[in-house]
Amino acid sequence: MNIKSIIKKYNIDGIWHFTDKSNLDSIQKYEGLLPLKVLNDKGIEIPVPGGNEWSQDVDKRKGLDDYVHLCFVDNHPMLFMAIQEGRIQAPIWLKIDVSAMLAPEVRFTSEVSNKSGVPILDPREAVSKINFEALFTYTNWKDPEIHERRNAAEKSEILIPGIVPIDKILSYKNG
Repeated sequence: MNIKSIIKKYNIDGIWHFTDKSNLDSIQKYEGLLPLKVLNDKGIEIPVPGGNEWSQDVDKRKGLDDYVHLCFVDNHPMLFMAIQEGRIQAPIWLKIDVSAMLAPEVRFTSEVSNKSGVPILDPREAVSKINFEALFTYTNWKDPEIHERRNAAEKSEILIPGIVPIDKILSYKNG
């Protein structure tokens, strides 16, 4: 099985990126979502960055600053933290075309990517390590074991190298 077959099997119609609504003008101006390294290299200031200084430093150390971080569902726990810490005031979810994750250079994680010890997965590894069933199959969420599996799977990430072009952004909704 590969990522394309996962998309088909679970009828995935989009992947997600959270940000603050005040960043939309910048996303339009620079014609897409840019990774932290490109933003820093070009001296582009993001009005409301989603990551804190610690997470940005870890991304740089791990080489994750070359990637735009996306998620499979519009419920990543890092958004909750960004809101709690006051980094994001007007949260929105950008829906991204699934084709963005089909390039062979795309990487994945089965947990929050900058957590210590989390391996970076190639597409083949991601198919076996990410719990797609918990993400995309309706089950009894009241069952504590199933609920925990879903919560763990929601932490997985899609790492897109370089830009996510504006034409891959399908829509946005309030977070």
